[in-house]
Amino acid sequence: MRTFRRFLIVIVFLGVALGGIFGYKFYQFGQMKEQMSQPQPPVEIAAVSATLERWTPSTKSVGSVEAVNGIEVANEVPGVIREIAFDSGDMVEEGDVLIRLDSAIDEAALRTRRAEAQLAQQEFKRVENLLPRRAVSQSQFDEAKANYDAARARVNEAEAQLSKKVVRAPFDGKLGLRLVDQGEYIATGTPIVEINMLDPIYLDYTLSERNLPQVEQGYEVEATVAAVPDETFTGEVSAINTSVNPETRTVRIRATLANPDGKLRPGMFATVMTRQPEEREVITVPRTAVSYNTYGDFVFLVQENDEGELSVTRRTVSTGNANDGRVAVLEGLEEGDRVVAKGLQRLRAGQRVTIQQDAESEGSPAAEASE
Repeated sequence: MRTFRRFLIVIVFLGVALGGIFGYKFYQFGQMKEQMSQPQPPVEIAAVSATLERWTPSTKSVGSVEAVNGIEVANEVPGVIREIAFDSGDMVEEGDVLIRLDSAIDEAALRTRRAEAQLAQQEFKRVENLLPRRAVSQSQFDEAKANYDAARARVNEAEAQLSKKVVRAPFDGKLGLRLVDQGEYIATGTPIVEINMLDPIYLDYTLSERNLPQVEQGYEVEATVAAVPDETFTGEVSAINTSVNPETRTVRIRATLANPDGKLRPGMFATVMTRQPEEREVITVPRTAVSYNTYGDFVFLVQENDEGELSVTRRTVSTGNANDGRVAVLEGLEEGDRVVAKGLQRLRAGQRVTIQQDAESEGSPAAEASE
């Protein structure tokens, strides 16, 4: 009996406790429902109107600066360096001497070949003079002439071998760091110095295959590099590769830029803008007005109901080029449509808003677009 009474007390206690908990939760739920049923205060926003502008379409990419001609000068024959005729960083012209190798043996060999050629020439002249008088046979004349021709060929060979002892600049350009020393023995193919032709200079970059119809030979190109951030280098598309890379689905483009001051150097990373020659009209909004999403870009369009209340609705848009903080809207908006200028994360579709200020576009001169 006593145990049953204790059991009953515990049950009553638990019932009261659980009842209190459920009652409190039910009260909280009611309060939340009441708050949600009350109209939310409008959110203050900055709005901007979509404007119609004339833009020069362009395509943005990145690339690398390349020399029109750029090599490491090397020797064709081995030898000991007798003279170094340049300093690191020199500007040279085609044919300027860079180094001379010791050529004593080759000079001696050349003198020998010339002596042999002289003897062969004298023998040939004697035979040539005797031939009309039939003092020698035709075969003797032919043999003397062949010996003379062979001797002259050996002289030319020796001269060519001797000329290889002098390494010359292969084209006009700027030299890099000297890689060899006076008196050093260098084997065939030893790098001596780097030389690059810097003006003009190439800019190689790639574009997606879908952008290929937007680029043609002769289109204007503008490039910027981190080393000279305040300067824009201009040129034009000089060549387009004939095939598309099957792995990346990109095509390689080559532009030629003027570089009279040598500020662009081979290997520099560059941001490239390829501009089309014609202008077109596009609807533009600030970039902050567009939410870029994996499943599609969108804006919040400001709408007014019959009572004059403002609210926002989510509008999917198709975006294109961008320039100076504005982006072209290809589909989804019309000129004059008002959109939320910034702070899209705190908004939801159907939410009531009030316009705190009209964020007018920062000037609307005809700008040039970039992708």
